[in-house]
Amino acid sequence: VQLQASGGGLVQAGGSLRLSCAASGRPFGGVDMGWFRQAPGKEREFVAALLRRGGTYYSNSGKGRFIISKDNAKNMVYLEMNDLMPEDTAVYYCAADLVVSPHVVRIGNSWRYWGQGTLVTVSS
Repeated sequence: VQLQASGGGLVQAGGSLRLSCAASGRPFGGVDMGWFRQAPGKEREFVAALLRRGGTYYSNSGKGRFIISKDNAKNMVYLEMNDLMPEDTAVYYCAADLVVSPHVVRIGNSWRYWGQGTLVTVSS
């Protein structure tokens, strides 16, 4: 599975962005998809995941502000981010794997395939 993330940019606090991730190499309906982020000087952290057998998962910081969605026909996964805060500034990565257990969905090493990342900068 090859992943290509896009949609990052500079936005003011309180604004919104929608990140996109294009997937190729496997029927899109047959993979689990997730988003992670890594802020400067910090470890990579889980943001959201959408499992093909059902189940949507969010980080505590993203819950209520972020929405993950998927378009199987276009082989795309999206992360809509609302009410952005400066602490959301990070490089955002999309991730995929054939099967990810809900018990480990928040762990980066549970995901096999990664995109190159897209930078989101939120100014105060």
